[in-house]
Amino acid sequence: MRKALLAVALLTLTALPQGVLAQDAPLDERGRREALRLVDVWLESQQVFQRTPSLSAAIVQGGQLTWSKGYGTLDSKHHIPTTAQTLYSICSISKLFTSVAVMQLWERGSIRLDDPLTTYLPWAQLKSLEEDSLPITPRAVLSHSAGLPRESDFPYWTGPDFSFPTQAQLQAKIAEQAPLWPASRWFQYSNLGFALLGNIVSAESGETYGDYVQANILEPLGLKDTHPFMPMALYNQRLAVGWSAITRDGAREILKPFDTRAMSPAAGYTSTAEDLGRFAVWQFRLLRTNRPEILKPSTLREMQRVQFTDPGWQVQRGLGFNVVRKAGQTYVGHDGDCPGYHSVVLLRPATETAVVLLSTGEHPKSYAHSVFDLIDKRQALKPEPAMQPAAATLESYAGRYSAQPWHSEVVIVPWDAGLAVLWLPSASPADDLELWTHKGGDVFRRLRADGSEADEVRFERDKTGHVNRFTEYSNPHDRLL
Repeated sequence: MRKALLAVALLTLTALPQGVLAQDAPLDERGRREALRLVDVWLESQQVFQRTPSLSAAIVQGGQLTWSKGYGTLDSKHHIPTTAQTLYSICSISKLFTSVAVMQLWERGSIRLDDPLTTYLPWAQLKSLEEDSLPITPRAVLSHSAGLPRESDFPYWTGPDFSFPTQAQLQAKIAEQAPLWPASRWFQYSNLGFALLGNIVSAESGETYGDYVQANILEPLGLKDTHPFMPMALYNQRLAVGWSAITRDGAREILKPFDTRAMSPAAGYTSTAEDLGRFAVWQFRLLRTNRPEILKPSTLREMQRVQFTDPGWQVQRGLGFNVVRKAGQTYVGHDGDCPGYHSVVLLRPATETAVVLLSTGEHPKSYAHSVFDLIDKRQALKPEPAMQPAAATLESYAGRYSAQPWHSEVVIVPWDAGLAVLWLPSASPADDLELWTHKGGDVFRRLRADGSEADEVRFERDKTGHVNRFTEYSNPHDRLL
């Protein structure tokens, strides 16, 4: 079965599919399509080479959901193709929805962020610390600086059953737990803290947590495929099965589905790549229009602003959001890990760009910045239209070529006035990307980092005129399939 799936994947990739591209997307078409095409090829290669059973992706550009796609299969028998509408556990991305709910209550005056948690949850009294400490507050919990234990004191991340606590169990156990250290001193990620925030939402709204977020967040935003629970009626049909980490023999095992119960506000949601893309679109729209929608724009800005920095300066947190600074750009978002499922949503508000990646078995967190890097590399080019060869001319060279025994394969796609060349597999595609400039006929030259021309590359054609190989350093590379 694995060999058959690999053959299908290689056949599909030879055609270089481009996923679903929005028809009303802004018309920077050639450059944007070229970037997304390479993103598509690279993500598919990661799914294949990492033996990831299922991977779904969505990209938001200019505040619009512009591209989405799925790779692999979602079911236990490897029969049902993954799509961008495949459902996954999104685990800790759930915290963003809980954070929105908390901030809605704050906007209404129902809670204050700097009150002690026990103001709203009298039962949530942990053991006392001997050291002096600030109160444990909703603000500190939202920024993971409250000093709370990471988990409710149950081994729910251990298989095979992944037994999460009930609400009664969580409440009974918390009196036996103690803070790790005084509040607002160090960063400590806490699922327990967000479970408590979900309890505040329920206590102050008078509704169950699930009913509140459904009526006040998910339905108003039109997120029909996002749920604060795992819809088991769709399991192994639209809801992907979860797979273990890879073993030494290259295999993965199916993991049992789970019910996060009392931990649902921290880790219980399911969603799709496209729905999380729409969640990002809402955030960009709110910031751009400056008109209230679910939240006030000023509230979202406060959530995405750094509220706490760990003394080591390696971690910055907003209210619910992770905040990262890279190459002069600010990124916000969250990632998630649950048994068998891994996810990331990464937003760059300044450019209204977001990347969503959901997978089973292998974490795509590192892929998100790589996708941004590929898009940025193409956007950085300032082409002169008169210098560009016809797209059809460059298209004739696009495809996959043998790179054995040094690499698995090499993929070539049109890129501005020449070709982009990526030797696979690649963990850093933007850094590993080679650019070849067209010199006429079937001749190209590789470009150095400074833009100067280096060695020559020649393509060859078969009797029908189709390109079937290229030669570099006197060594031929045959086209695959």
